[in-house]
Amino acid sequence: MASKHAAKRTAFEEFWLTRRHGATKGSVPLPITHSLCVPPRPLRLNLRCALGCLLAVAAILSGRPAVAERHAVAAEHPRLLGSAEQLRLLAQEREQAYQRVVAVARQAGGDDYSRMISMALVCAIEDDRALGAAAVRKAMTYINGPIRVGHVTFGTDLALCALVYDLCYDCWTEAERQAFHEYMNKTVEANVQSETHVFHNGWYGYKNWGIGLACYATYYENAKAQEFLRVLEADWRGRAAPALELAGAGGGWAEGYYVHYFLYEWLFFCEVARRCEGVDYYADAPAFFRHRAVASMFEMYPGIGIYGSRRPIPMGDGGGRVFGGDRDKTLAARRILVNYFRDDPDNQVVHAFNETTSRSSVGNYAYKDFLWRDTSVTKGNLAGFRLSHISPGPAYVYARSSWEEDATHLFFTCGDRFTAHQHLDVGHFLIYKHEELAGDGGHYDAFGSTHDANYHLRTIAHSTLLVHDPCETWPGIRAGEVTGNDGGQAHDWPHHNGVVVGPAQWLRERELYDIADMLAFEDTGAYVYVAGDCTRAYSPRKLSYFTRQIVFLRPGTFVVFDRVCTTKPEFRKTWLLQAMKPPVAAGEHLVVTNGKGRLFIQTLLPEDAEVRLVTGAELYTYGGHTYPPARDTGPAPECRIEVSPREPRTDDYFLHVLTATDAETSTVESATVVAGEGQVRVTVGEATIVFTTGQVGASVELARRTE
Repeated sequence: MASKHAAKRTAFEEFWLTRRHGATKGSVPLPITHSLCVPPRPLRLNLRCALGCLLAVAAILSGRPAVAERHAVAAEHPRLLGSAEQLRLLAQEREQAYQRVVAVARQAGGDDYSRMISMALVCAIEDDRALGAAAVRKAMTYINGPIRVGHVTFGTDLALCALVYDLCYDCWTEAERQAFHEYMNKTVEANVQSETHVFHNGWYGYKNWGIGLACYATYYENAKAQEFLRVLEADWRGRAAPALELAGAGGGWAEGYYVHYFLYEWLFFCEVARRCEGVDYYADAPAFFRHRAVASMFEMYPGIGIYGSRRPIPMGDGGGRVFGGDRDKTLAARRILVNYFRDDPDNQVVHAFNETTSRSSVGNYAYKDFLWRDTSVTKGNLAGFRLSHISPGPAYVYARSSWEEDATHLFFTCGDRFTAHQHLDVGHFLIYKHEELAGDGGHYDAFGSTHDANYHLRTIAHSTLLVHDPCETWPGIRAGEVTGNDGGQAHDWPHHNGVVVGPAQWLRERELYDIADMLAFEDTGAYVYVAGDCTRAYSPRKLSYFTRQIVFLRPGTFVVFDRVCTTKPEFRKTWLLQAMKPPVAAGEHLVVTNGKGRLFIQTLLPEDAEVRLVTGAELYTYGGHTYPPARDTGPAPECRIEVSPREPRTDDYFLHVLTATDAETSTVESATVVAGEGQVRVTVGEATIVFTTGQVGASVELARRTE
């Protein structure tokens, strides 16, 4: 029977079902038994634009604050974060957080980022000229240093100096102010051609947040500030905002984990622009910003970890396997968006989620709590909130079993290519229960390293599919030397980063970048159904089609069905699962145990399956080459489970049942399968799922229980 979490569908979900499955379902939950079929592929051509438009309209109609009138920038300092009086009132309102800021400001040592902001805030609030002078001395070490150019954090240098300039304005001599203006102007002019790709984190976090803060800080004193600011705003509206709508509709971001590195800084600038001039950058990309805090909430693995922090899921490069300050940046970014969308019910739920980790985990980041934790926002009902979310821009689906901290979590990706930090991982999924059970392989030891280019970013390091054509070759990846034929997905890198400069180029060259489709998404409460077409991510010389369907039967069972057809029967197919720990055999099952979590793996198809466990010294070896990582970035999968048919043929079906449980669970019910007459019928407990083999379709039947 349907779960209590079978909540009303979003406008996007209604649109998705209407376009993908024919008749509109309305707001009434689907019945327990239903069919999901996919129409012909031509429908996909305008789907992305339609979804983006719909999400934009939904954002406009629901929960978005009224756009403030643009106004003149105040002449007085401070102004970036409010007037001195406004900051004093905030210090009274958030006294505990402010006292922690004071402690950071007056301590010896610590990183410049948190120290300079904390010192400058205390200077402005308490009129502490000695502390202000110390902050200016720190700023002058950047100003008197070399002009930094390229893929370095010159924008952060500008931002820190700008905050000290504004908050401690009276502590600067006229000569020091002029030196800052000159340093700022030279840095901006030297980096006109730096970080120009708007699908990449550098545009936002390495460059433009700092330029923007410096411009507002020196708005009237520096003759070039207003010109720089208008160039930034024009580039934002012309390229960056459309990029967020294209690759970030629904709140996910195609670049993956790097959103946790850059978004906080960009939102910091957006807040400064709103306060200083009434410029609402959020209004230009509503399909991203309105849904971003919700997507970010779903991107956190269940459970509160070290220092009261939450770990984001791995997506592409980065990873967050070990504790770092990016976790606090992610929390602060959600807070900023929740404060802005405070009247939106979904964002009110995110506020309730944020309050479960109400304090930044790094002590020096107290200023983030002081500036952005606003407890006046209404708390939504987290326990009753929907348990899944789809972000159609990057084609991410996130699903949970509940909002309890011991919930089971699923992440599935089947999207297009936009930028450098993505992997060749279309069709990949993650499963988490207490700990990661199916993870993301390899180590991000360096960009373009031998390990990175031949293992970490390649398909072999992900839970998807390999098709081995012995004659296939790959171009240089990330300027790294590629010697491995892993049998995975391909991309003809026109640039060593694999990036697109902006939306216009993506649309012009979409045949190169439009590589996958999310075909279906439905959450009935009792289960989640997703389907994706992964075909175009592979070379057409070896693969005719590869589609993946996943049914997540709550609370912890995943039925994964793959249809695969190769152009030649001798091209060996290999189904992959990135197991966090080597499995052990338990009857007909393989069992992965990691900490308090356990994953039972049942291979039902192909009937002649050959299962290989790749561990230890062999884990990073294939095709006669070994690609070990140069450094360990934290807990990574220790076993690659490979499943292949013993006999060569063009068409194969892979069917797996994966069940996530507590580590104390010793056994799960065996699934059964009957294949033939154009369908595959699998029974798992009280669920019977029928997949069609001629097209992507499924029906799900759940036995009704008597209460």
